[in-house]
Amino acid sequence: MKIALLGYGKMGKAIEEVVLQRGHEIVLRKTSENSFEGLTLADVAIDFSVPTSAVINITTCLNNNIPVISGTTGWLEDYEIMSALCEEKKGAFIYGSNFSLGVNIFFALNEHLSKMMSKFRDYKVHLQEIHHTQKLDAPSGTAITLAKTIIDHSDYSSWALADAANDEIHIDAQRIDKVPGTHTVTYNSSVDSIEIKHTAHNREGFAFGAVLAAEWLVGKTGIYTMKDVLAL
Repeated sequence: MKIALLGYGKMGKAIEEVVLQRGHEIVLRKTSENSFEGLTLADVAIDFSVPTSAVINITTCLNNNIPVISGTTGWLEDYEIMSALCEEKKGAFIYGSNFSLGVNIFFALNEHLSKMMSKFRDYKVHLQEIHHTQKLDAPSGTAITLAKTIIDHSDYSSWALADAANDEIHIDAQRIDKVPGTHTVTYNSSVDSIEIKHTAHNREGFAFGAVLAAEWLVGKTGIYTMKDVLAL
């Protein structure tokens, strides 16, 4: 399989290692300093760039009939536009706030727990996410996904980074050097607390999941998520 890497920072390089280990070929390593030359040779593209580049990268792939995986966060105000373009071009697209297999199992646990806890109004939910200091967006896309899932199954209306109202989920976003990613969902009451937590040890889990999603997407048409890839 021929793969285009859109974004060649730390995640791009981690994905490159997995791509080569699994016997695939890289036909483009896109940075801010080069063009999309080589993209049309690809069977699939993997975008781990920056928020300001993601929409251009995804658009270029869909316009060239290249299936695209995007793990870039911080651009989701344009998600519906990208979805509409994918449908118009009869393309293939997966966005994931986190491609780690463990995190996607964590997402499923969070959804199950949020449905259970919706009946118990004495518990107040709180989210915390910790990432390395080079992460550009806050809160993380993973934290937002967790919060949105809880909102879908509760009386909460939104989330907030500070001064959360009673109907808002407080997300505590911390940036600490060399932390790949830790997410914690806590339900607190006056008598006890219930907590689920995912801790990443390195970038390999994210990279492996992204390549797995790319392998799965080739030959398909439509808009998918990691739930589809992992049959969760």
